[in-house]
Amino acid sequence: MAIRALIFDWAGTTVDHGSLAPVLTLERVFARAGVPLPHAVLRRDMGLAKRDHIARILAEPETIAAWQSAHGRPPATTDADSLYAAFLPLQTECLLDSSPVLPGVPQAMESFRQLGYRIGSTTGYTRAMLDALAANAATQGYQPEIAMSPEDVGSGRPSPAMVLEICRRFGVAPHECIKIGDTPSDIAEGRNAGMATIGITRTGNMVGLSLAQWARTTPSQQQSLLAAASAALLHTGADAIAQSVAECLPVIQAIAQRIAF
Repeated sequence: MAIRALIFDWAGTTVDHGSLAPVLTLERVFARAGVPLPHAVLRRDMGLAKRDHIARILAEPETIAAWQSAHGRPPATTDADSLYAAFLPLQTECLLDSSPVLPGVPQAMESFRQLGYRIGSTTGYTRAMLDALAANAATQGYQPEIAMSPEDVGSGRPSPAMVLEICRRFGVAPHECIKIGDTPSDIAEGRNAGMATIGITRTGNMVGLSLAQWARTTPSQQQSLLAAASAALLHTGADAIAQSVAECLPVIQAIAQRIAF
């Protein structure tokens, strides 16, 4: 059985080195609510639909303690609603400036297409955010055939609903696809659909550095960050690891060869 389609995440995988746009926006939203939080907490559930992500952050022990200190009570569902309402315009405002297409992605996509792979994508962003992001990416040479948001199918990751809808539209079976992304929720999305998965390390959320920040780290620091990101993604069930989409082709071919036998 051959691999016929590749389904990519957006932030940290094909755009936005380090997945910085959502983290910086969440940082601003929680700080404005009087509850500044470290990036480690804000990144922990990255990849989920944004309303779900905010609810998960509010359920973290660190957040509950900080919210209790700032507001005299633990966070409530209504707080998730108000934080999400504040998040939407701020994220839209900074999205395009913080989300350039990653180096090598347009060239990699052309190689994938020449090999006959269909190209789809999923995200935790809203439909409106994804539309703006996809239009901007297209001007930089990246344009997947399908760009799917949680709103399109009624649920976000780790539900497989988005990738399964892409399979339906492409006319392929889930086991004929590979899901590629930089977060545990990306891996869970693919696995829950019955797909092979590739975890992305260097450009993604698990390392969490911009291209400039990455360039300033020492080789030993880089190796440590890559090892930790790889271990985390493999622990969540990734079938293989690549540092970036630009370096995925040999990994895709290895998975395809394994599946063929």
